[in-house]
Amino acid sequence: MNERYKILFEPVKIGPVTAKNRFYQVPHAMGSGNDMPKTRAAQRGIKAEGGWGVINTGYCSIHPSSDDRPLPFSRIWSDADIPAHELMVEAVHEHDALAGIELFHGGAYAPNRHSRLTSLSPSGIQQRPPELDTMQITAPKVMDSQDIKNLIQWHVDATKRALKAGFDVIYCYAGMGFLPYHFLHPDFNKRTDGYGGSLKNRVRLISEIISSMKETVDGKAAIAVRISTDELLGFKSDNAESEAHELFELIGELPDLWDLKLSEWAKECPSGRFAESGHMRPYNSFAKELTSKPVVGVGWFTSPDVMVKQITDGVLDFVGAARASIADPFLPNKILEGREDEIRECIGCNICASCYNGGIPVRCTQNPTMGEEWRRGWHPEKPKTKSTDSNILVIGGGPAGLEAATTLSKRGYRVTIAEKEDQLGGRINHESILPGMSSYQRVIDYRYNQISQSELVETFLGNELKKEDVLGLGFDHVVTATGSKWNLSLLNEKLTPFNIDKMPNVLTPDDIFNGAETKDEILIYDFDYYYMGGLLAEHLTNQGKKVSIISPFPSVSPWSFMSNEVNEIALRLHEKNIKTNKEEIIQIIEQDHVVTKNLVSHETRETKYKTLLIVGNRVPQRKLYDELISEGNLSDHGIKSINNIGDSNAPGAVVHAIYSGHLYANTFDEGAQESDLKFEYASIQ
Repeated sequence: MNERYKILFEPVKIGPVTAKNRFYQVPHAMGSGNDMPKTRAAQRGIKAEGGWGVINTGYCSIHPSSDDRPLPFSRIWSDADIPAHELMVEAVHEHDALAGIELFHGGAYAPNRHSRLTSLSPSGIQQRPPELDTMQITAPKVMDSQDIKNLIQWHVDATKRALKAGFDVIYCYAGMGFLPYHFLHPDFNKRTDGYGGSLKNRVRLISEIISSMKETVDGKAAIAVRISTDELLGFKSDNAESEAHELFELIGELPDLWDLKLSEWAKECPSGRFAESGHMRPYNSFAKELTSKPVVGVGWFTSPDVMVKQITDGVLDFVGAARASIADPFLPNKILEGREDEIRECIGCNICASCYNGGIPVRCTQNPTMGEEWRRGWHPEKPKTKSTDSNILVIGGGPAGLEAATTLSKRGYRVTIAEKEDQLGGRINHESILPGMSSYQRVIDYRYNQISQSELVETFLGNELKKEDVLGLGFDHVVTATGSKWNLSLLNEKLTPFNIDKMPNVLTPDDIFNGAETKDEILIYDFDYYYMGGLLAEHLTNQGKKVSIISPFPSVSPWSFMSNEVNEIALRLHEKNIKTNKEEIIQIIEQDHVVTKNLVSHETRETKYKTLLIVGNRVPQRKLYDELISEGNLSDHGIKSINNIGDSNAPGAVVHAIYSGHLYANTFDEGAQESDLKFEYASIQ
């Protein structure tokens, strides 16, 4: 271990328990909840094996009046929920890590769509978010004195169950838009009784919850509080620098640990396009001066040097992480063993967040084994060994091809990569130069580092193979990973794409990446769903071009709502003065203008352009694969199998290409079928 990282491995006391190091996987949902306890246990157990000192659940509901369906939340409503949690605790304890549980009551945030119980709130006030999935058309109830007693008792009951399950750290979640936080927040707490008014009164509920939980655990577990600080820091206080400062002066010594976060998930967990490592420092650096209890916080920490600085600067006691622990569950052990150059660094793409938002187990671009630990038995560092002495030809050195080669070589197979360009990387070489996208280069850097250290991988650049070349090379297995290309197309009124012919001054993103001349003014027709249209608009604006966007959707890059980016993208376009016309399709392209139709009003209008950039759909480049499979006698050439992976099979995001490469490498020699997948189902009693 590098001596400057030694501080990260110091043990830290959390009340009655001790963490073996400062690596702290903060509570984060992983899209499994109690419905998939084996999936959850395997994923958390892998992190414990990788060296994380504390491993927490995601948000765990304490009562049916905090029902977050259809999202797959955890719950501990009754003793019947305890066995599901015991699986995770056992998996974490097996590797000498502490197991934590985050007790959660959503209050007015919880829609209770399944339980149909009335939502609760301090004063009957609810936020009115514009997103359909968080809208509620029923108002929450104003809590009376019995409701408050019930809430405290629900925390006590959940604490007792958490102790039975074996948890070492038990949270009260007083952050974001959840019920205990709303008691702290003057916009939501308008009460005139002893729980409202001054901050001293607004803190009363949390104080009573923490005290009751501490009395319940009786020294058998630590009590932690997770709290949002950004808004409290902005509220003036007559008694301290801010209400956040005053809160810590009032109850800073009450829990055993403070976990600091922001009031909005999208701001706390921004994509790498819109944040730097350590971005949370302005919101958590004040706390340690006001409490002797350990403090944990996050901030997209990927570098051990940044982690150390958070500790030595007196900002944090624990390095909190969600995304970094997903991208590389073995990050702590790699630092401990002096292998920090092998860390699979998070790229900040927020695919993990998008999976949770979609109600499925969390996935990861960098770590294709994430979420597959139980279902497929995949391990991020220990792929199963080879079953034959076969050699494999990988045609294409982009994300899919590199992942396939990396994993195949780790399994012990000899691999040859043939790449037609003069460098490895494929689409990443273009996309990573766009604004805020430099972290995507880590996808290639990690895999290049792995194969460059392997004696089993040969790489040939500037080598575009033809069918006859492949047939004559004598490889046992061939896999094509030849990528995709952007297509010239428009949308009809059913929003179905159709191809158009090449026209003067009408370009695709590939043309931009290949250096095509663009004439000011640039009109981008963006129906890609994801990030490319907005990114190219920003990129071209940075070059001094005047750019505008037409999109058929209500927002630019609408799918990026799933990755916590859609509002930041809109803000960036506004800051760059990039005009956007939404809910329009282009019907006619003329030499200097287009005719568009509004999908709501059906009105048509003309928009002039000098360069039209169509960011529409991609099509697979599978010509070589099709030629090879049309060859009826592959076995006569010694080829036992041929496969097509990544964008050349089905264009998608980088996460899909990486997963495709890993799936091929892990299963090509075992005849795996989709029917072999394991799924968790609730048993019928």
